[in-house]
Amino acid sequence: MTLRDSVWQALGTVLDPELDEPITDLDFVASCTVSGDGHGGSVAAVRLRLPTFFCAPNFSFLMVADAYDAVSAVPGVTRAEIALTDHHASDEINRGIAAHAGFVEVFEGEAETDLAGLRRYFLEKSVIAGQDRVARPLVDAGVGPEELAELTLGSAPASPALDRLRRRRAALGLPDDDDAPLLIHADGSRVSSAQVPLHLRRARLTRLGIETNGEFCKSFLASRYAGAAGTG
Repeated sequence: MTLRDSVWQALGTVLDPELDEPITDLDFVASCTVSGDGHGGSVAAVRLRLPTFFCAPNFSFLMVADAYDAVSAVPGVTRAEIALTDHHASDEINRGIAAHAGFVEVFEGEAETDLAGLRRYFLEKSVIAGQDRVARPLVDAGVGPEELAELTLGSAPASPALDRLRRRRAALGLPDDDDAPLLIHADGSRVSSAQVPLHLRRARLTRLGIETNGEFCKSFLASRYAGAAGTG
């Protein structure tokens, strides 16, 4: 694996917080290069792009900041240069990330709180949606509320959706071991059999909302950058 491959792999851990998908899969990476810094080290330069000029600054800041952290942590990278292009707040965001400033500092007078709460909110939505992704095939196969309420992560069929759900729950500090219930409330408590139908309806609506937004964003990006493929 080359150093650029490692940088790309690191970028694959960076999520669009609202869409819960890697920026590499969403084609938000316009370019990714690695070069020498003239002193025996390596510079990773990454350019990010978004579906519209007016994508929310808070989401945009999170992705640029997370990309900077992920690339900076790659062994062999001595300097990370992450820049957002074609965005109404790209200058402010890029200067802030380069200066290691927080969101409130970058948007002084406009932002009142940091983005930890926003990040948690979307992770919670991802956990809800993930329960539908894992449980929906079982429901379609005829598994009833009583069985679903007793199902654990360890007894659920193995799948990428299940692995993803475990990661999101771990990020929130929610139970993610084999003995943990598959269906849980926001506080980590088990969903009862009587609550399963309503819980799964909510989970399905949440998943469909996330996925629909994702399709809109992909369509906007494809239209905006028609003929200008990213590195993905």
